[in-house]
Amino acid sequence: MFDTKFIDDLARQISDSIPSGVKVLQQDIEKNIHTLLQGAFAKLDLVTREEFDTQSRVLLRTREKLEQLEKTITELEQKQS
Repeated sequence: MFDTKFIDDLARQISDSIPSGVKVLQQDIEKNIHTLLQGAFAKLDLVTREEFDTQSRVLLRTREKLEQLEKTITELEQKQS
């Protein structure tokens, strides 16, 4: 789904910015922030760069096939006339 390393790093950065008096709870806070961020990103319906690139390649191949089919149909129609 989404890159968990990014979420881990973001959760760690947020928890590192917490005042030192609350550092005792840092692990719990980091875990809760991680869960919160993961849920928020999941709701955004984001895709990874890899998924995006894969779909872009599929779309490009589909366009190429469509153009070839249109060309073939045009040639067949001209032959029929």
